[in-house]
Amino acid sequence: MDIDKELKAIFDDPLLNISGEEQELFDIPQDMRRVIAKKKADYVAQHKLCENFEDYKHLFAKVHRELKQGRRSLVKINKTATLAEGRFYIVSGQMLLLEKIGELKKSSNFLPDARTRCIYENGTESDILLQTLRKNVVGDGYAVTELQDETNAGFFDNSDVVANDKITGYIYVLSSLSQDPAIKDVKHLYKIGFSTNSVEQRIANAENEPTYLMAPVKVQASYKVINMNSQKYEDLIHQLLKPVQFQVSVFDEKGVEHQPQEWFVVPLPVVDIIIQKIMDGSIVGYTYNPQQECLEKRIVKEKSTFDTTGMKVLTLNIKKIYFDEIMSGAKKIEYRELKQTTLNKYTYLDETDGKRYLRRYDALRLFVGYHKDRESALVQVKDITYHNGIVEYHLGLILEVINK
Repeated sequence: MDIDKELKAIFDDPLLNISGEEQELFDIPQDMRRVIAKKKADYVAQHKLCENFEDYKHLFAKVHRELKQGRRSLVKINKTATLAEGRFYIVSGQMLLLEKIGELKKSSNFLPDARTRCIYENGTESDILLQTLRKNVVGDGYAVTELQDETNAGFFDNSDVVANDKITGYIYVLSSLSQDPAIKDVKHLYKIGFSTNSVEQRIANAENEPTYLMAPVKVQASYKVINMNSQKYEDLIHQLLKPVQFQVSVFDEKGVEHQPQEWFVVPLPVVDIIIQKIMDGSIVGYTYNPQQECLEKRIVKEKSTFDTTGMKVLTLNIKKIYFDEIMSGAKKIEYRELKQTTLNKYTYLDETDGKRYLRRYDALRLFVGYHKDRESALVQVKDITYHNGIVEYHLGLILEVINK
């Protein structure tokens, strides 16, 4: 068999002839080609060795130390948060320093963007775009809070107690002197408990009590609690540290198994800060981050307190750039195109004369974008006009701003 002749016969078959009109069926219109063809990035940021990492290495060690001392904490940020030079961030468990932000330009989503210089704690650096860095921090990371001055803990000694004050108990922090490797080899293992008696009295028989792991203990810290429900105080600590509760079984002298509940794996300085924050009431704004061994600041979304009873309020979504202009007073009118889909939102049909009129609103509730932690504001509407298919809301006083 002559294979070349066989192939020629197949390709010469009239059934394979395609006319010009048929060929056009396989052509992709130019506008569709633009959608399908993804524009290749002119430049992709890459990690490279940081030549002067020794200038930054001690800074990372210092920030980690301050996190574990409770002098800094972690905080989740939203999509519109501003990243700043000189601040530390964590992405996918790795800390970085935003060392420099280049010349700012508006990106496609109207937010400022620029090349950055980021130094990573693994000794590399990158010139990742600011917007990409923000996206990474929002999606899988944290901002590290600024360094806070150490505050007076307000713990009481005998000289602080006045006649009308009542010592309601003691919060104590203990470490175990057990020789059991399953206990001895655990770093940052502490018992945090409460006693109505002095701590020394409470632990006198520690080696015979399961709650103390059937071993002697060492007092690391103790705090007198004045005019306070000490049991509730202790419960707050245990609730906060539940993710790092130490799971262990011990047996008493009779061979009965016990599982103590008051031992936690947490650095001692963090325990001290937790107790301070319980004392001043600020602990409600924090959780404990076991991976970074530090406190994480909880984002508590503000709620509207403005009484809109009797007011007609129109809710609108708005881009960040326009929201900021309204907040600064630079933008006095909010424009909305009248479409078939928004006809009933912005206008109404008067059944008495069959004509359509603009709906009257007393205020606009403006939301930035659609994400959960978005900013919002309530803005007075002074007047509503219509011109060439556009509804114009003339703005007055800013009545309320939330999460700004």
